[in-house]
Order: sequence, then C-alpha cells, then structure tokens
Amino acid sequence: MTTAEHPPTAGLQSTARPALGQLRRARARFLAGHPPPADVPDEVAAAWRRARFYGVRPDSAADCTGRAPQSSDPALLEAARPVLERLAPVLGHERATLLLTDARLRVLWSAGYAPRDTLCPDLSEQSVGPNSAALALRTGHRAEVHGPEHILDVWQEVSAVSVPLRAPGDGRPVGTVTVASALCGGCAPHPQAALAEATAAVVEAELRVHTRPPERALLDAYLAACAGQDRPVVAFAGHSRLVSGAAARLLSTRDIEDLERAVHEALREDAPGTRLPCGAAVEIVRRHGETVGAVAVLQPAPGRAPAVPAGRPPTRLAGHSVPWRHATERAAELAVTHAPLLLVGERGTGKTSLARELLGGTEPLVVDAAEGDLHETLPTDPRGSLVLRHAERLAQHDVAAVVALLEARPTAPLLVTYTPGAPPGPCLQRLLDTLAARSVTLPALRERPEDIRELLAAVAPVPEPGRPPLTWTLDARRALERYPWPGNVTELTHLVRSLAQRRRAVGPVRRTELPDPVREGPAGRPLTPMEDAERTAILEALRRHGGNKARTAAALGIGRATLYRKLRTYGSHT
Repeated sequence: MTTAEHPPTAGLQSTARPALGQLRRARARFLAGHPPPADVPDEVAAAWRRARFYGVRPDSAADCTGRAPQSSDPALLEAARPVLERLAPVLGHERATLLLTDARLRVLWSAGYAPRDTLCPDLSEQSVGPNSAALALRTGHRAEVHGPEHILDVWQEVSAVSVPLRAPGDGRPVGTVTVASALCGGCAPHPQAALAEATAAVVEAELRVHTRPPERALLDAYLAACAGQDRPVVAFAGHSRLVSGAAARLLSTRDIEDLERAVHEALREDAPGTRLPCGAAVEIVRRHGETVGAVAVLQPAPGRAPAVPAGRPPTRLAGHSVPWRHATERAAELAVTHAPLLLVGERGTGKTSLARELLGGTEPLVVDAAEGDLHETLPTDPRGSLVLRHAERLAQHDVAAVVALLEARPTAPLLVTYTPGAPPGPCLQRLLDTLAARSVTLPALRERPEDIRELLAAVAPVPEPGRPPLTWTLDARRALERYPWPGNVTELTHLVRSLAQRRRAVGPVRRTELPDPVREGPAGRPLTPMEDAERTAILEALRRHGGNKARTAAALGIGRATLYRKLRTYGSHT
C-alpha cells in the first residue's frame, strides 16, 4: 500500500504518497460504492478492495473491544515484555502507542497513549482491513500506513509503523512490533520508525538469549549440520521447525510436513540414522540423556528433481520471496483437486503464467473475456483444462455462460484470472463470490523486491551467439528494486528486453542506462501534469550536462538553489 515499505537495501528511503486530503475524498467515494479515482495508488486501492471482500465494516469499532486469545508462542511475550515495559513510560510523553503481535497478528501486549476504541485484539486484514502490522508480516519488511489508507473510521487520525520479528536460527516470522501515533501526514519515514526498528532488534536479541537449554542444543546441532554452508537441513522439536534456505527451495510446505511426521516416528522408535523421505538422514539430538529433537539433512540423489507431492505440479516461475512462495504454494495445493480456481492480482503479476504452470505442462484451452462473445467460444462440456483470462471484462451474458458451465460441471478444471479495478456488477460479483473460497491473490512486484534479481535473469532474452548475457551493476539493481512497477513483471520484462535489443555498450547495465522514471525513482509525491513535465525537462537537462547542476541551472535559466529545491520537491536522487 502506499505504505512506505523498506526492504533491507532501501534504508530509510521514502515512498511516494498522495496528499491525505486527496486520499480521504477517494476513500469516501470508495465506501459510497464508487471506484477509487485513478490517482489512488494501486496498492492502496487493492487493500481497500480486499477489506471489502473480507466484509470489514469501516464503522466496526465495537469489534475492537474484545480480548485476543492466548498466543501459541508464549516465549515471544516472555522475551519481549521486559523490553516493552522499559519503553512504555516514554511512549506516553510521545503520545504514541507500542504494540506487540504474534505471527497470527493477535495483539499480545500494548501500552502508551491511545484511545481505547482504537485498540483491536486482532490486526489481521480479515478483521480490521489494511494496517502496517499485517503489511510488515506479509512483506517481511518495515511498513507504514497513514490515516485514510486504513479502512476503519477509528484509525483515520492514526499513523503506524511496523517491523517484523524473526525467530533465531531459521528467521521465520514470529510477530511484529508496531508504533502508532497521531496522524503525521506527509512524513516518510514515520517519526517513530527508528524506535520501532530498534525495539524489534532488541526483542530479537532477547529471543536468542531466552532460548531454553534444550532448544539451544537443537539450534547448535542445526547450525553444525548447516556447517556455515547453504545445505538443505531441517530440524524439528515439538511444534518448532528450523528450515535452511536450501531446504526451503528444495521442499514444498507439504514435503516438510511429511518429513516432520516421519521424523516424529523415528523419534518414537529411537532410531538414529534412519533414512527418511526426500533422501534425508536423521540424527536424534539429546541433552543429558533426554531427547530434545532431531536434525534431518537432505541428500537428494544426483540428478533428482526436488520432491513434489503426487498430483502437485512444480512451480518453475522465478521468485523465492515469502509473499510469492506463499501464494504459489497455496495455488498448487488448491490445484491438486479438480475444481475451479480463481487467481487474483494486479495487471502483470503473472496470473496467466501461474495458471499454465499449475496445469503441469498440459496445453489448456485459453479464452479471453477481453475479446468478447465468450458465450460463443466457451465449451459447454470441457474435457481438458480451461483458462479464462480477464474475468473483470466479462459481459453479463458471458457471466451467465460461465455460471451455466459451473452448474453443469462443478468440478470443471477451470482457472480464472481476475484483475481488481472498477466495482464488479451484481452478476459478476456473484460469480466471484462463488469462486472466492478457492482463490489466491498474487503479490505485486513492489511487495517482493527481493525477487528482482532472479526475475532479471529469468526474463532476459537468450543472448546472440558470441554476446555475453545481460548483467547489472549494483546501483542499477537497487534502482530497479526501488521502483514501484505499476505494470509489475510485465513492465519489468518489457524494460529488460528493450535494453537487450537496443544497447550497444558492453559490460553490466548501469543505472544511467535505465529510463528516467526507473533511474530517478518515484517522485516524493504525486505530481501535476505541469510538475511532471518540468521534472522531465530538468532530468533531461541534467543528462545533457553530465549531471553538472551548475551548468544545468544556467541552461534552464534558474538559480542553482532553485534547481536543488525542485529536485528535492520532485524526489530526484540525482
């Protein structure tokens, strides 16, 4: 969402955000049933639509008065409470509120200055709509949400920044730290962003210190098995898991669950060195003669592809970020059973590519609602797989044809792609409601910037004979990771292929070769057409004069101080 998300390489860089008054008017129109205006960022509009899909009512303040259920991870609260209680007195003076959530976004602890009706025990998007804690947990990075970016009325004068908490050893997300304050429009980063990040770092350090001796023994055995290398290792103890990066790439979620069941069986039989599924060997970890867990080292046979459960197609699409893997693995799980599946996402996120991957290499019949007259091309009794693209373009009579197909064949192998936009009509909405139980939302590219590096290699064309493959300087790649990519992977693909076709230089692609909007990054705020034209003229003049600001100012007929001020205003990093 317009939310200032900060991947590790982005530091305290700000993200473009519309004026709050503009967002308030857009939110009011959206709640009145109108589509969000075009100047509302796609991620904000998408978050509002998700809230509507989940049935979140903006006036549901009464739902915020209950108590959250007890956390399934008491170690988190035990480690964090001393840190948070030391900070609580300061927060009252700062008129800010500090909150701790677990991995299910249940609030475990809160203190500071906040009206009672703004506190909710459950910060999941399904309960309260868009918020910084849910966004931080989903993206794995610091995130901010301000005022009208929320759906709830009680949060319209609230700004919040959240930082995810990671467990020692495997780095899995275990919760979030959030600092909420009075609305601070136009500020990025949030004034308390540094406090939130420092608090999260101290809590993570306390989690490492509070690791109980048996858990420490398992952690030591796990790290010894990894041997400082990228080896596929999984450790189990009770309900806890430690999964190395190599194991996460090799195994699906279901594979790990199967392996865990086999490990627990080996523990019950006390059989060290037992061979397990996926070519794994298990070693039982003991402390003072008591079994505390087991470490499984995966040793796949040479040339063997990663294990995939029967009936579940592998996903070869580029990307290993948490949001992308969560979405694709969920889609693969749903695709195992023969029933319609709805893939939702912004344009260019890869919905059709994923649909083809889920079909396991079979060639489906692809029909596009954007081409019209779908009722004439849609088979009444499909025997093979069917992909329906652009469901948002379905005319009323075409919706009726799809509904008739589903009524006649409830288990039809149908994959539907849908790009949220204008509010759907009542007929299309009923169809979407029918498919909602088996739907997956693909993350936008800006929500998974860590996948940029892998995508650059995946979408680059095969080089001509005698020419090296396309490579990128670190500065260029950072600019690509900062860019919001409104066209998502499709836009990135066009950029990469265009560069590959027209560049004559040798060596890695430099930042100066990227298009102006990508090279300079997003503007500090939405610009008027006149401001956008002025920014373009300034950047063009800077390029002509080799980046020399004195000569650029003279050529434009303005003072150097004016040039610097305009560059700051327009968010240029030149």
